[in-house]
Order: sequence, then structure tokens, then C-alpha cells
Amino acid sequence: QVQLVESGGGLVRPGGSLRLSCAASSSFFSHYIVGWYRQAPGKQRELVASIDAGGRILYEDSVKGRFAISRDNGKNTVYLEMNSLQPEDTAVYYCYAALNPDAVQIWGKGTLVTVSS
Repeated sequence: QVQLVESGGGLVRPGGSLRLSCAASSSFFSHYIVGWYRQAPGKQRELVASIDAGGRILYEDSVKGRFAISRDNGKNTVYLEMNSLQPEDTAVYYCYAALNPDAVQIWGKGTLVTVSS
């Protein structure tokens, strides 16, 4: 089973940028839908962005134009480039992978992003 390890979280000022990375252990990484969820304190987990094996991308409305998801199948890694960060983006960001939309999702342990002045 694929294992996922996130990195790149931290503290950033409003308007700043961060890039999250998620490294997968599976050599079948290119077959997976991969993406990012986030969970803010006291809120439900929400899908931020996803990219499937064919490169089709979905974004949550509030991050469109600010965040960009990409994948490097040669490195078994998915990225989330986050720009113009706002305090409401503060959350634990979780990487996930699934073989198809109905399959069980595999999760990383999360990385904390804090946007504060």
C-alpha cells in the first residue's frame, strides 16, 4: 500500500507563499488520483485540489487563482503551490491518494500551515 509523507508547511505572513510536497512510496504513483485536503480548527476537512492520472485538475472555489497543484510522476511527488495566503488558509493540510474516485483514500499525516502576522 502506498505511503504518503507531506512536507513544506510552516508559518507565513498574509500575502505570502508556501509550497507543499507529498512524496509517495509506490512505484504505481502515476496511476493514482492525488491531491490535498485541509482541516482548520473546528471545521470539517475539505478538498483543496486534486489531479488525476490524466492530469485533470479540480480546485475548491476559495483557492482558485491562488493555489496550483502539480505532480511529478518521475519523483512520485505531488505539489501544492500556495500564493496570496490568507489567515483563513490556516489548517492542517493532508495529502491523499486513491486509485479511482470510489476507492479507499490513503492519507498522509498532515502538515500544518499557519498564516498570521
